[in-house]
Amino acid sequence: MTPFGAIILTGGASRRMGADKASLDWDGQRAVDRVAALAAAVGAARVLTAGRAFGLEHVEDPEPGAGPVAGVLGGARALVAHGLARALVLAVDAPTVTADDLAPLLAAPEPGAFYEGLPVPMVVALEALPPDAEPGWPLRRLVERAGLVALPCDEAVRLRLRGANTPEERARLAGPKASH
Repeated sequence: MTPFGAIILTGGASRRMGADKASLDWDGQRAVDRVAALAAAVGAARVLTAGRAFGLEHVEDPEPGAGPVAGVLGGARALVAHGLARALVLAVDAPTVTADDLAPLLAAPEPGAFYEGLPVPMVVALEALPPDAEPGWPLRRLVERAGLVALPCDEAVRLRLRGANTPEERARLAGPKASH
């Protein structure tokens, strides 16, 4: 498999959650640390956050508030500078995603893949990112213009991939062990 880096999107404001999603406790670990550990476990040669740092390698959001595409583009530039040609893009608000959930994306041929209806997580060949991509673009436009393949997924996987943007979604994903 071609070496790849991971970009964890951490630039959101967490308004609907009412607390910083990256710092929320999930079974004794911050969400951002859990997602970073998963990226390393599936083979990412470099793991960085795009947005806020949280003590991990990171890139600043080139246009704070512009949306997740800004983080993808900033992270992609950093990975290319480190000689990597492929990226696994993960959302910090989906800390229950598993290695098995990511395996089909990582096995997809270039230019990469995402799951139907969910542009993140995605795996993308960095050269496939459109040169005219702008920070304010919707993620769906980015994956479409990059030519990524939409893979099917079942509903249980979809819930993990969608992540937790509200306290109710977090409680559903975390089950009875949810810490507040």
